[in-house]
This record gives sequence, C-alpha cells and structure tokens, in this order.
Amino acid sequence: MKNAITLRGIELRYVLTHYLHHRDYPATIGELADELESRGFAVVGRASKAISDALRWECRYGRVYRRRRGLYGPASMPRSTEYRIHQRVMTLRARAKEQWDSPEGRADPEPNPP
Repeated sequence: MKNAITLRGIELRYVLTHYLHHRDYPATIGELADELESRGFAVVGRASKAISDALRWECRYGRVYRRRRGLYGPASMPRSTEYRIHQRVMTLRARAKEQWDSPEGRADPEPNPP
C-alpha cells in the first residue's frame, strides 16, 4: 500500500496485541499480516518474521500466548496496560487514516473532474 505507516518495535507489538485482545480468539500470522495491511500499516522486511518476533516479545510479558507454530491468542493483561495500548493504537490508526484520506496517500487516486 502506498504511504502505509511502517510499524516496528513497541508500535508493532501494541497493534498486534490490541488486535488479538479485541478478536478474543487465536489468529495466524497471515491473518495478522492481512489485518495490518487493511488498517494502513506495513512492516519492514518479511512480515511473518517481524510479526512473530513482536509476538514472541509479548509472550514474555504474558499478554499473548502461542498455541502452536504461527498461531497466537490473547492472554491476560492489566486494565491500565490495556488502556495504554488502546490509546496508542487509536492514535496510530488516526494517523494511518489521515494518510489514506490524503490525495497522495491513495493507491488509486480519483480522476480529476472535467
């Protein structure tokens, strides 16, 4: 996607964790990659590697659990942490929407009226 916001580090971890917690059931790496793209986000390098690395970090904190290879689900999280993650993700989504709504952010710009 043209002009997608590139996520890395804590931003990527928070977006993935937020998605898993609002989904309430496990998701595959491919589903998570598709969700990122549909929201106007991108990752550096191989998406599957970046996503699994980010989720491995979240597993250490106990916010996400690994069911099997390539399948992750939500775990428990303190409400204050959930609130902080939610606020950060909403800010990122708003930024992505602004970029998408701008004329240069669209992959297929609308034709100029005659």
